[in-house]
Amino acid sequence: MKALEMIDGWGTSMAAAAVLDPAGATHTRGPIDGVRRLASVTKLLTGYASLIAIEEGVIALNDLAGRPGATVEHLLAHAAGYGFNGAKPIAPVGRRRIYSNTGIEVLAAHLESASGIPFADYLRAAVLEPLGMTSTDLRGSAAHQAFGNVVDLLTFVREILAPKLIHPSTLADATRVHFPGLAGLLPGFGRQDPMDWGLGFEVKGTKHPHWSGTVTSAQTVGHFGGTGTFLWVDPTRSLAVVCITDRPFGPWAAEAWPAFNDAIIRELAA
Repeated sequence: MKALEMIDGWGTSMAAAAVLDPAGATHTRGPIDGVRRLASVTKLLTGYASLIAIEEGVIALNDLAGRPGATVEHLLAHAAGYGFNGAKPIAPVGRRRIYSNTGIEVLAAHLESASGIPFADYLRAAVLEPLGMTSTDLRGSAAHQAFGNVVDLLTFVREILAPKLIHPSTLADATRVHFPGLAGLLPGFGRQDPMDWGLGFEVKGTKHPHWSGTVTSAQTVGHFGGTGTFLWVDPTRSLAVVCITDRPFGPWAAEAWPAFNDAIIRELAA
């Protein structure tokens, strides 16, 4: 794909990307087997492990977890009132959408306690090994310390498009908006009202501007990370894009990513 060549101009020393098109074909550019820190794309893997734990009865969405009044559902949907980092809450439960590493880490600790299995081991057994994501592992925080490559992320987006590890109804629930109407800040893109989020998955909804571009549908789900990584799936098009770079997220990405994603969709539609 011609659009994939755009990553060559991003000022990185390493950039790799892949498109899974509606016909199921893959298009790639760059060292797709290169392992890098996935940063906050880690949250999607943690969220998926949590969905499996819910189906297995290890935890439940209405489990109380963390601060008083917060549940697993609040934690997965960034609605528990924790700040970006740090254990001290900064808002009442369920009142604002506050993007939070802490909330995801509290969730992982709850799952670890309930299962009696270290979270990294649970993630490996529940998600990574069944999908064959052999280059991916968690080396610290469940919010931002997974390492992996584009090859493995392609495997993961195939699972999102056609789930085998969880029931389709579970995925449908995870990719709808939970606690609708909450406003919040989308890191790097400013205040969004509403700032839609599912269970681990960011839901594009009506956000503008948005890192997935102007052409992706409102049903698009995914995540991006501070190391210049992103992953999105547009179920209305059966289309997914993943990208890993070694350049920290910043204004360059807020400008380059939407144009890149729009170009991919337009090329496929031509």
